[in-house]
Formats: sequence, C-alpha cells, structure tokens
Amino acid sequence: MNTINYINTPEKLTALCALIRETTWLALDTEFLREKTYYPQFCLLQIATPDWVACVDPIALPDLTGLFEAIYHPAIVKVFHSCRQDLEIFYQVTGKLPSPIFDTQIAAPLLGFQDNPGYAMLVSSFLNINLSKAHTRADWSKRPLTDAQIEYAADDVIYLCQIYQVMLKKLTELGRAEWLKQDFAELSNPDIYHIDPAKAWLRIKGKNKLTGKQLSIIQSVTEWREKNAQREDRPKSWLLRDELVFDIAKLQPETVADLAAVRGINERVVNRYGKELCEIVKVAKNQPPIPLHELGRPAKKTQQQEAILDILTALVRIRAEENSLNPSILATRKDLEELMFDGDDECPLLHGWRYTMAGKELVGLLKGELLLGIQADKLAIINAAK
Repeated sequence: MNTINYINTPEKLTALCALIRETTWLALDTEFLREKTYYPQFCLLQIATPDWVACVDPIALPDLTGLFEAIYHPAIVKVFHSCRQDLEIFYQVTGKLPSPIFDTQIAAPLLGFQDNPGYAMLVSSFLNINLSKAHTRADWSKRPLTDAQIEYAADDVIYLCQIYQVMLKKLTELGRAEWLKQDFAELSNPDIYHIDPAKAWLRIKGKNKLTGKQLSIIQSVTEWREKNAQREDRPKSWLLRDELVFDIAKLQPETVADLAAVRGINERVVNRYGKELCEIVKVAKNQPPIPLHELGRPAKKTQQQEAILDILTALVRIRAEENSLNPSILATRKDLEELMFDGDDECPLLHGWRYTMAGKELVGLLKGELLLGIQADKLAIINAAK
C-alpha cells in the first residue's frame, strides 16, 4: 500500500504540484460539509495515481491556486465518481471547471451496470472489497483529523484508481470509450453548477399538480428562498421547507398573522421576513405563472400515442441488443415519453452516447424522416426519403 501523504504546508503542496505535473491522469474526491450552509464547506481533497496518494487540507492551506492550476492542466484526465458535487466545489473555489473528465458512475452503464450505480457497488463488483462506512457522517471540518479518517478518505481515491484502469480497458476493448466524450464534456458546463434563483421552482417535486395562482406563488417564493439562502449561506430548508412552500401557495397568506398560522413555519422567519413574504404572495397571485412544460403532456395517452411509444421502444430494443445492453439502460418508457411529448433538452436521449446510439434515430422517427420496417425477417430502420 502506498504511503498517504497528508498535505498541510506550502512546502508539501509545492512538492505535490510537481508530482501532479508529471502524470497523465488523477483520481480525485472531496470531503465537505453542507448541513449548516448553502454552499459546500470544502474540508479535504484526495488525489491519487497508481504510484502515490495524497490528502490535501484546504483548511490549513487557504491558497490552493498552484494546486488547481496543476490539476486543471488539459493534458491530465480528472477521474471522479459522481463528480457533480466535487466539481461544484472546484467551481466555487476557482470560478472555473476542469477538463477532460472521466466519471465512473456515468461510464458504468456501458459495462452492464444499472444507471447511476453507487461507488460501493463498483468497488464491490470490480475489486471484491466492501467499503467501510465508519466515517460516513464524520465532521470533516474538525482538526486534527484522525489517522483513521485520513485512511478512510484516501481509500476512495486508491480504489478509484483501480476501478478506472479496469473500466477504461473494458470500454476500449468494446470500442465504447469514445461514446462518453460528450457526456464528460457536458460536466464542464458552468450552467450546471450555477443555480439561477428564478429557476429554483423547477427542482420542486409535485409542482406539476399546481396551476394558476398556486403555481405562480410557488415560483416567486422559491426564487425568494434561493436568493436569501445564497446571500446568507444557509440551507434553504432553514428558511422554508418545500412542504411549507406548498402550504403558503395553497393558503395564500395576506398578513403576517395569516403567515404565522401556517403550521410548522419558523417564528424567526415570520418575524424577520413576514411582511416581505406576504407582499411576494400578493404580487404572485396577480400575475400569470411561468407555464409548466409538462402541461404539454396529455393526462391520458391515446391508443395512437401508445402505439408510437411502442415503435420507439422497438428501436431502443434493437439498438440495445446490438450493443449488448439492457434496453432500460439505454432508455426507459419515461425517457421516451419525455422525448415524444416535451422535446426537452434535459432528456437524456438528446445527449452523449444515448443520442449517438438511439436518440438521433428516435428523433428521426418522430419527425417522419425515418421509418421502422421489416427487412429479411428483422426490424430495420429505413430512410423515409428512399
């Protein structure tokens, strides 16, 4: 086992940067806290290659400019598992995002795993190792870190190194490594990590059931909540939990007394923001809501629509079989409905390897540019222009 280098002085950091500049890829992970803040509190950065492993202490080293410059070099592949939270921290610290990236969670389905598999599952499957959960809930902001904590944190990138090498070899042998380029490139899009308060309502579950005044109130209140949470760097649930946002939308309080009567609302929130919230509700009630994209979907699909979905499903099954994949990994019925009714850019079939493998043809079928027919006793995709 490699010695774990704990980096907590400028001299050690300089030496680590020199090591980073000599490599072609790095396994990376972070430890952070977010229970009491809106933005993640960066507590530890783990870095490994097959030859060495290091844990960098950002609390002891507030200036990591040189380190990120080394990591961000475009000749170095940055390997993560489920990297969005890690990259959010990188973006918060540097204002930039690294590339190129390899994410083992995104790559795993191309090797037969379920969509979005957990890290422990990959470690168990590839390495036959069961990860310890001893420090899952540790307070990584407290110093000094124990040897057990440092070893626990380092294990994540040590195993990630091994998984990456196995996965890349298998993907290359199958000719699938190139399929992931767009998926990985999209992870370096800053829009993913910048939360626009005006769009915060899109993350609210159950919003599809609301219309009119209630939907308008949900949209305005969630925007207010997001702005305040960002400004105060506090969890947005400390201001208003989602269920309280719904209650406010339904009850539509006009006075501070009405707001205080909402069950479960925090007294501090009422005292500090009561008048402001009531004014937001009043204005929202008298303005049209931003239309729900999902309203384009029929409440109940017709037989014709079900038949079209069946045809799309058939294409998915063909392409999945050709590539030895479970069809549900390529596209679920829900994905196909999203593509058919919404045409939303968020649909996974419009991005990355799924678009290459089936999405482009599915769009062609929906536009009537392609047909599904039978040739030599097999289903085949036929160009409608021929």
